[in-house]
Amino acid sequence: MEIRYFDNAATTRVKKEVLEEMLPYFGEKYGNPSSLYSIGRASKKAIEEARKRVASLINCKPEEIYFTGCGSESDNTIIKGIAYRNYKKGKHIITSKIEHPAVLHTCQALEKQGYEITYLKVNKDGFINTEELRNSIRNDTILISIMFANNEIGTIQPVEMISKIAKMYNIVFHTDAVQACGNVPIDVRRLGIDALSLSGHKLYAPKGIGALYVKSNIEFEKIMDGGHQEKNKRAGTENVAGIVGLGKACELANLHLKEHMQHLKGLRDYFILQVRQKIEDAVLNGSVENRLPGNVNFSFSGVDGEALLLNLDAKGICASAGSACTSGSSAPSHVLASIGLSDELARSSLRVTFGEDNTKEDVDYLVENLYEIVQKLRK
Repeated sequence: MEIRYFDNAATTRVKKEVLEEMLPYFGEKYGNPSSLYSIGRASKKAIEEARKRVASLINCKPEEIYFTGCGSESDNTIIKGIAYRNYKKGKHIITSKIEHPAVLHTCQALEKQGYEITYLKVNKDGFINTEELRNSIRNDTILISIMFANNEIGTIQPVEMISKIAKMYNIVFHTDAVQACGNVPIDVRRLGIDALSLSGHKLYAPKGIGALYVKSNIEFEKIMDGGHQEKNKRAGTENVAGIVGLGKACELANLHLKEHMQHLKGLRDYFILQVRQKIEDAVLNGSVENRLPGNVNFSFSGVDGEALLLNLDAKGICASAGSACTSGSSAPSHVLASIGLSDELARSSLRVTFGEDNTKEDVDYLVENLYEIVQKLRK
């Protein structure tokens, strides 16, 4: 059976060009980048070249990029790092209720250490209220962490406005851009972003590699003790092959971003149109206009989301009921609950996220089977 993959927000395949550039660093180019001999220096050079490529994707200085193990580690590093660095100044952090668990659980861990967290509400489309953000700022607020785009419903936050508010009060602004990097243009200088998290396996690089951008004048504490790698901010011998792969993936994303966005947006809009025309009581979750180009999230009343996924899987269709990082939970999505959906409607959701390999024919196959399965489950 042919597999039709529609879960690119969960993970993407590794591109051929990325894998080819990585392969030598598993074999003949195996030197430790901290070593002074030639093969060690070669590994170090490869890391610095990758650093430039990642920096170019978001328009920052190469020295402002720190390599990590994943997006979750990047979130942990900057949120805890800022908190520990500034605890004498204050212990108040502002985030939103629809953040990824990597941000929410990090903030909850800090609460146990005496920090205070404000969790901003969102409206029915998933947007925070910037006036509520402004009114939540206190004299002891040290960090604002609001995601660039939501992983479940695709809503893109007003990042530039959030940044301006943070600057007015001299507060560090971090954004989890794991879903956005490589899918929409991001210029951290123009947008005024102080820190940003990204993950390799969301943009056709391997799993197990991520990056953290931190503006050069921002100080933060390291959270992992050991060696002095990554400017003494992230201990441990570097994942050279993974870093090389991330660098290549960022280079490719930068080169083809416009065409990539157009392709995904075309599939997204076609899918939304087809579902609305053919399936009754299909509720689109998230913003219609300001959403990721490849993200669609529908709720189908009277349908169990897990049953829907299993029936789609039987047809060779891979999709999701929400975030892959919360799939082990029996509770309804915290994102869908935050935008006002009932538990029943939240449990009937389907997330479809397109990638560069998807075609219009794939969408037709998905819609045809989705229609039949929804009708069957409703009966």
